[in-house]
Amino acid sequence: MAPVMSKLLSGLLLTSIAAAQDFGSGGRNDDDFSYVQPLNTTILTQYGSSPAVLPSPNITGVGGWEDAMAKAKAFVALLTLEEKKDMVTGTSGPCVGNIIAIPRVGFPGLCLQDGPLSIRVADYASVFEAGVTAASTWDRDLLYERGYALGEEFKAKGAHIFLGPVAGPLGRSAYSGRNWEGFAADPYLTGIAMQETIKGVQDAGVQATAKHYIGNEQETQRNPTFLTNGTTGEVDQEAVSANMDDRTFHELYLWPFANAAHVNCASFMCSYQRLNGSYACQNSKALNGVLKTELGFQGYVMSDWGGTHAGVAAIESGLDMDMPGGIGAYGMNWAAGSFFGGNITQGVNNGTIDISRVDDMILRIMTPYYFLGQDKDFPTVDPSGADLNTFSPRSTWIHEFNLTGESSRDVRGNHGEMIRRHGAEATILLKNVNNALPLKAPKSIAVFGNDAGDDTQGYLNQVDFEYGTLSAGGGSGTGRLTYLITPLDAVKTRAAKDNALVQYWLNNTLITSSEVSDLWIPKTPEVCLVFLKTWAEEGADRAHLEVDWDGNEVVESVTKYCNNTVVVTHSSGINVLPFADNPNVTAILAAHYPGQESGNSIVDVLYGDVNPSGRLPYTIALNGTDYNAPPTTAVNTTGIDDWQSWFDEKLEVDYRYFDAHNISVRYEFGYGLSYTTFEMTDLSSEALATDITSEPEDLPILPGGNPALWETLYNVTLTVTNTGDVDGATVPQLYVSFPEDTTPSGTPPRQLRGFSKAFLAPGESQKVGFELMRRDISYWDIISQQWLIPAGDITLSAGFSSRDLKLVSKITPVAA
Repeated sequence: MAPVMSKLLSGLLLTSIAAAQDFGSGGRNDDDFSYVQPLNTTILTQYGSSPAVLPSPNITGVGGWEDAMAKAKAFVALLTLEEKKDMVTGTSGPCVGNIIAIPRVGFPGLCLQDGPLSIRVADYASVFEAGVTAASTWDRDLLYERGYALGEEFKAKGAHIFLGPVAGPLGRSAYSGRNWEGFAADPYLTGIAMQETIKGVQDAGVQATAKHYIGNEQETQRNPTFLTNGTTGEVDQEAVSANMDDRTFHELYLWPFANAAHVNCASFMCSYQRLNGSYACQNSKALNGVLKTELGFQGYVMSDWGGTHAGVAAIESGLDMDMPGGIGAYGMNWAAGSFFGGNITQGVNNGTIDISRVDDMILRIMTPYYFLGQDKDFPTVDPSGADLNTFSPRSTWIHEFNLTGESSRDVRGNHGEMIRRHGAEATILLKNVNNALPLKAPKSIAVFGNDAGDDTQGYLNQVDFEYGTLSAGGGSGTGRLTYLITPLDAVKTRAAKDNALVQYWLNNTLITSSEVSDLWIPKTPEVCLVFLKTWAEEGADRAHLEVDWDGNEVVESVTKYCNNTVVVTHSSGINVLPFADNPNVTAILAAHYPGQESGNSIVDVLYGDVNPSGRLPYTIALNGTDYNAPPTTAVNTTGIDDWQSWFDEKLEVDYRYFDAHNISVRYEFGYGLSYTTFEMTDLSSEALATDITSEPEDLPILPGGNPALWETLYNVTLTVTNTGDVDGATVPQLYVSFPEDTTPSGTPPRQLRGFSKAFLAPGESQKVGFELMRRDISYWDIISQQWLIPAGDITLSAGFSSRDLKLVSKITPVAA
């Protein structure tokens, strides 16, 4: 291994890397998705450790929470020690997470429910589009609207806390199994999606939970493995450690969480894996030093379910709530109790835990409760959820719950109409040869693929299934569908208006093993629609980036017969698309996981009722092996700490990597076609401040950090015009390039720092504005521990994608 020069700096999350690492025998194996990581104990001590930051800061209530905190203080003053330990310790019950009621003081308890695309443990609730789908709209208003509607449903079902949205995983690896729960492989776009979702959820009166904080970029070995069966046995190997340098931490993975803190997100959920050698739920630098101090976070930190691995150490490190309360990473052992619970009572009584720390934990939990008015007329927990909760069924309950109120409440309202519109606006047109789309009332349509029809194994997407369309992924982030509009049903309904013939074949094995012309098709249809899918779920990373169930072969088989083949993918995220070069594939649409109105959404786009305006929230490469940063899927050694994932790519994630190395891609970040055409002109910028300094003014910390970082320094404008003959929307995007000579090495060539969705009629022009905040034109300096604006010219590039840049200008905030 090449020597690595590093220097431990006071206050750093970890040390900086001065030389690239050579992983020796480690590297990609014969499969393109895995990475076997060898252990090097020397480097572990230098590049993969966090300094201790103690004690855990107390809540101050700044940022508008002062009145709510005063109410919380009065509440805490009424509690006994036994009641205090119950306030910070989850228990089995009707919800996914439960804090029991304290009737003596009029507290009804707290109900925590999954998220992030539906209230999962519920009936008569909507299944919204996934995070990656919502991000594909590049539409702030839509993101807020989705969040508000989710909040409405959670509140109506009696859930105080929405376990979402997701900024971790960010999308470091194209193969991560939970990328679809998050938004985009870009911190800026994810940050906007986080803040708009949180504002929507909390405006509806429900607490949002920013998760998974931080470094949760793979599912493989996310939890420790044990030598014995059960969840309390001796640890065999600890969870993987996400090891990253300080600048990478701040500029990529912390960035969207700062947005969450800035809009007063009620809670943060710490992640399963280790971060620089310490479990994320007891990493005092990340929790106390960064989240509660640097970002001024006023809410509470809850553990991921089973992510607590200590009592006193976790409490001192900043963990405020242990969820779900049973010990262990999987399959909670409720009878075994919790690392919190009775241990808090004992710790306070024997002096190992200061009662003031416990009080602060409860203040942090109760302040958002009062801030959002949840103490007044909040609905009771829907009793039907208790019967649907397989995570903690009634047989596991160790407390009684007084479930009152209407059961099986229908909370969906008119959200189906909204979900249909969102799904259509999120659909990305990747290819459209000779205006194959929109469809022009074809009289003969053939539908192929096992993604087109009805789900044959029920409407709860917990496991992969061969037959049926994919509207959501699997695991805790899924949803319980009350209905599903399939693509086939929607195509048949729409085609009936034209008295068209619709034939269909939904068995991929049959399609790939037969000549399509032998499948009783009397003559070539006017259009062949192929629906493909890609599954992903919590707890497992993706094995490849191809479409599932022999999807490529399905396309190959169909295109031998049909020279007007339109391919639609319902996918968790990135698919390499080898059939994009096939001349008989005339159009490709990426629809991701659109929720319950899936078929209606895609048909609206296919027939041109909605002009596609979705844009890629990631890069589609030519090959799976083109992506860097695969998940670490194995280690060659058996030591307890040997699972190490080195984020040695640093800032080079997704388009930053492809641009830095000038690698050709299939479709770049931000890409998407339309049924009309657009032009942009007149890029200009206006400075809103004079005498801009490199360092921000040292202001008192508010939620989100130094408020100087959130001050707008420049207004940037351009004009966009619809030059075609169809109504449509486009997404002008603004990218920033820092000067090479005054910015540290490794700075990406371009970084997204603005976007806006513009809806235009033919011939219409619109002025679009971007606000550049101080943070947007700064880099994180590991020496001064500050966000600094580099001296010299900063280049602004505007365009319709990260590689379709039409206009360029420069600003010089700080003279060289």
